Amino acid sequence: MSDSFRAVLISEDEGGQRVEVADVPVDRLPAGDVTVAVECSTLNYKDALALTGSGKIVRSFPMVPGIDFAGTVTESSSPDYAPGDRVVLNGWGVGERHWGGLAERARVSADWLVPLESAFTPQQAMSIGTAGYTAMLCVMALERHGVTPDSGEVLVTGASGGVGSIAVAVLAKLGYTVVAVTGRPEEEEYLTGLGASRILPRSDFEGPGRPLAKEQWAGAVDVAGGHVLANVCASTRYRGTVAACGLAAGMDLPATVAPFILRGVTLAGIDSVMCPQEDRREAWRRLAQDLDPAVLEPMTEAIFLDECASTAEKLLAGRVRGRVIVPIAGD
Repeated sequence: MSDSFRAVLISEDEGGQRVEVADVPVDRLPAGDVTVAVECSTLNYKDALALTGSGKIVRSFPMVPGIDFAGTVTESSSPDYAPGDRVVLNGWGVGERHWGGLAERARVSADWLVPLESAFTPQQAMSIGTAGYTAMLCVMALERHGVTPDSGEVLVTGASGGVGSIAVAVLAKLGYTVVAVTGRPEEEEYLTGLGASRILPRSDFEGPGRPLAKEQWAGAVDVAGGHVLANVCASTRYRGTVAACGLAAGMDLPATVAPFILRGVTLAGIDSVMCPQEDRREAWRRLAQDLDPAVLEPMTEAIFLDECASTAEKLLAGRVRGRVIVPIAGD
């Protein structure tokens, strides 16, 4: 193994934040009991905020961004993993407080890793990534609260993005009737190809709405927050469930208690960062079972390490469809 590795490095000085692809000595890797040769990482919304400095994502500098990765263990002092094991990591503050996956090497705690399902290559696992793993957590929450394919239509907001794309594909494969919400009407063919039965414009959900609207959705997966989430809750059917996992439209929730106390609607919060190990493994097991890998290629764009910063700008501007993976050729 080389004594250095390439990595996207975010640093900060009196002039502000700087992003570069640099050769980093291996001895600068942070503490951890497992070292991984990263084979593929991704560019997520949170990574884009970190790279552009648009959000206070990075907690210490310098930082290697990348909230997830897949690769092969090269060194381990943990009894749970041995050199040669293929693994996946999602969350745990990686790319925020601990160096992340946009690099040829990563050193992390064994407790943060899960085995890579044999159904997926590292590239496919990252085409799913934290977004797809979060989408599956949302699907599991709907199931846990009794939403079945026979319950009625299930709404997915932000359907053209990473979470939404995987949610649409998984729900459709499981037999749900999926209604996709997007701000990009040109993506209709893409979304129907994933299994959406019909498409609604995001503008239908963006403005202030009534405390209670017409009952429509047996369940929903929401990545937006803000007025979008409030309107989704207001139009969810009696005893329906909304799984909320994002804040692309804002952190506020300008809603009333009416849907929750008059219709018994459940608002299920989905946290993918600190999610318990048991739920993580179940989510990846379910992805291997309930997601057709064939849907991944058309929703995935591959970029190089040195394209991460420019692609981050596009992602925040809403000009990226589906998933962005970063294949990494480590030595």
